[in-house]
Parts: sequence; C-alpha cells; structure tokens
Amino acid sequence: MKILLIGEYSRAHLTLAEGLRTLGHEVLTASDGDGFKNYPRDVDLSRKSSGIIDTISSLRNVLKQFKKFKGYDVVQLINPCFTTQNVRVNNYLYKKLKKNNGKVFMGAFGDDSYWVRACLGNEIFDYCEFFVDGKPINVDFNQRFIDKWIDTPLEAFNKSLTASADGIVACLYEYYKSYEPFFAGKLKYIPLPMNISEIGFQPIPEEPEKVNFFIGINKVREKFKGTDVMEKALARVKDKYPGRVIVTRVESVSYDVYQKLMSEAHVVLDQLYSHTPAMNALLAMAQGKVVVGGGEPYIYDLYGDTSNQPIVNVHPHEDDVFDKLEWLVLNKKEIPEISRKSREFVEKNHDYISVAKKYLEFWSR
Repeated sequence: MKILLIGEYSRAHLTLAEGLRTLGHEVLTASDGDGFKNYPRDVDLSRKSSGIIDTISSLRNVLKQFKKFKGYDVVQLINPCFTTQNVRVNNYLYKKLKKNNGKVFMGAFGDDSYWVRACLGNEIFDYCEFFVDGKPINVDFNQRFIDKWIDTPLEAFNKSLTASADGIVACLYEYYKSYEPFFAGKLKYIPLPMNISEIGFQPIPEEPEKVNFFIGINKVREKFKGTDVMEKALARVKDKYPGRVIVTRVESVSYDVYQKLMSEAHVVLDQLYSHTPAMNALLAMAQGKVVVGGGEPYIYDLYGDTSNQPIVNVHPHEDDVFDKLEWLVLNKKEIPEISRKSREFVEKNHDYISVAKKYLEFWSR
C-alpha cells in the first residue's frame, strides 16, 4: 500500500510510518516536524516565522510539494490544521488531495472544534481542561481555543473536512468521545504508536527506601495541564513525609536533561485533567515508571482489556492527588509491581507494529 501521512504531533505519524514500513508498505511523511520539536520527516513543510517573506516562501514550498502528492492509496491528515498555512490554503490543499488520491482520513490528534465544543458543553466529560465540578477553569488560557475554533472559518472547514473524509482516527479517549455523537459510523479509536524496542525498561526491582516523585513544569501551560495543583499536593506529601520522599522538579531544561532526571524517578506526575495517558505518560510507563495522572477506569474499555490498569488515576482536586501520592508513600512495596505492569501495558497496547496493523485494517474496510 502507498501511504501519505501529513502533519505531526509528538512523533505519532513518524512512529506510525516506521511500523508501516516494517510491514512492507511505502510511506511518505510530510510535516513541519511539530514546530520546535523538529521531528524527522521525508518532506519539510515548515515555516521559519510568521513574517511576510517566510510566509510566502513557505507557501510556495507547500504548493510545490503538494503537486507531487498524487496516486496514494491512503492519505491521513493529523488535524484540520495539517500545514501551518491558513484555513483557505488548507481547504484548497485538501480538495486536491481528495481529487488526486484514494482514501483520505482525518486524525483527531489534538485540539479542534469538536473537542472544544465537547469541553464547553459539560455533557460528554465529567471534567476537562475547561471545567471542574461544572465550574469554568483556565478561562483566559482557554479563550484562545474558543477564538480559534468556535464560529470561525476554521470550524466550518473542520466540519466539512470531517463530513467528507473517508474516516476519522482518534488517538485519545477525549478526542474519540468528542466525535462519537456525530460520526460513530466512520470513527475509530487507535492507540498512539510507540517503538518499544527503543525505550529501555528500567524496572524498579525492590521497594525503594525513598519514593522519588518527578514533576515537569511548563510555566506557559501549567494551569492548563493542572501541574500547579499537582505540585501543591506533592509539596504537602513532602512536608508530611520529609524522610521518605524525594521530589525531582524540572522546569525549562533540555529534552536530554529532562529524560535523564525522569529516568531516575520512581513516580511521574502527568496531566491532571486528562482521562487518558498521552505520549509523555506512555514514555514514562514504557520505562517502568509509575504514572499518576489520567487513567479513568472507562478508558480501558477502548483498549478492549480491563485486566491491567496500572495508571494511578487522580481526579482534578488537590486532596485527591494528595491521597494518591500518600498511598504510594505508605504502600511503596507495591511500586515494583506497578512498574512491571506499566511496561506490560504499553507493550501490549501501544507497540508500533500492532498499532500499524490496526490502521491498515481501518483504512482497508
């Protein structure tokens, strides 16, 4: 099969391409590398800046490259914003892709109008980045999502693209549930792919003397991700058990330093308002870390296996986070077993070859 993957979020398309190639398929990846993350790709669609010269140069390159995108059996777009160009350009490019290729699929891999409306509705989710206990949170930060996606030309394009695409793939529970009420017949949840063989398993062989908690801080997004709440709960645990707890706090460091410090921890604190583990949590689990974050019981139904639920799930309240962290300190003998189950979970559900096979099955139906 000849496959074109356009756009990139957190290495998802790059890793999927690796899995598809291993299975013998011809795959081309085209993206901007997910911005500053600059992931490898076969065709570069990046834009150096939003300045007029760089914008014109980027547009010329994108139009030139898309002229070559013909004759593919399957094209998958990571999101309605599959290039850095404006909505009119992306709409034009999408129509060309539909005309010149076989099937075109849309990815629900990040924020879009359906997810924003689901978060604003207070009906699909018990909580999310937009509200907790029915009350709005992160109002100023979330306004940028509303301004971008709600009652805008981009939302209109999102709706038309979704309606005309041959199928929709969602990589997280939140995105799946956002589309399910409208497109259940052409929607599929497929887990994020990971090349497990490249991620070293660092088992916790025995009960640690002190529990090392790792928390990464992104000042721009800490309230949106709930890191501020989790850090307060972690500080309370540290104060209550000073001789039994180590806190590794990381802010504004390189990726290599971030990974090294995380590798030394036993427990990794992830996103508070999420229902499912995303790439950072899955990477930690693959390494054998205990993840405290989004892991609601109902997400395991999407995986089709409820026998292994290793994520220490937290609800978006400081006291609940504190209780779960305290439990780990008081029951640190359980940490080695959770570590083993975390790796086992990722191996079973997120291996890039198995995930690639699920894509092929969905694309071919």
